[in-house]
Amino acid sequence: MRRFILAASLAAAAVAVPLTAQMHRPDMLHGAGAPTDVKAGTYAVESGHTQVAFSVSHMGISPFAGWFSGASGSMKLDPAHLDATTLSVSIPVDSVQTTSGKLVEELKSADWLDAGKYPTATFRSTKVTALGPDAARIEGQLTLHGVTKPAVIDARFFGAATNPMSKKPSIGFLGRLSFNRSEFGVTKYVPLVSDRTVLVINAAFELQ
Repeated sequence: MRRFILAASLAAAAVAVPLTAQMHRPDMLHGAGAPTDVKAGTYAVESGHTQVAFSVSHMGISPFAGWFSGASGSMKLDPAHLDATTLSVSIPVDSVQTTSGKLVEELKSADWLDAGKYPTATFRSTKVTALGPDAARIEGQLTLHGVTKPAVIDARFFGAATNPMSKKPSIGFLGRLSFNRSEFGVTKYVPLVSDRTVLVINAAFELQ
C-alpha cells in the first residue's frame, strides 16, 4: 500500500511522515512529571485506562477507527537499564468496538478476527532500545488471529505520577504499531479496506 495511515486521536492522515512527527503527544494534552520520575520495578497494566485503537483506510476515502479494551499484562522496567525492559500484554478480541454495531459483530465473526476461536491478541517484547530521553523502540512478537509475527511498537513517555485513587506510582505511554492484517490471515475486503492497519496505544501502568 502506498498510503501509511497515521492514527492520532483515533484518526489518521493518509500520508507518509517522519517518525518524530508520528510520535507527538495528543494535541493539547500534557502529562505529569518527566522520565526521570519513573521508578524501577514491576508494573501491571491499568486496564481501565489502557486503550488500543485501530485505524484503516476505508475504500481510500476516509480513515476508519475502532478500539479494544480490557488489556492485561505486566512490564518490568528500570529506567537506568532500559534495554532490560520486558513487556507482555494481552487484549480480549471480543472487546472490539466501532461506531457501527453491525460491523462490531462482523469483526468478531470468523470472517474477520474470529474471537470465538482466537479470543486474545498478545504482544511480548524481545528487545527494547532507547531513542532518546523519552522514547523507545520495542521489538517483539504480535499474536493475532492465531498467527505470530515480529512487530515493533514505537513508544513515547507521556506522564508519571502517584495515582490519587489507588495511591500507586503510575506511568503512561503513547505507542504506535503498524502491520499488514493479511499476514495474520485477516483478509476480508482487502484492498477496499486497507491491508495496512495502525494501532494507537494509550497505555497506563501501576507499580506493584
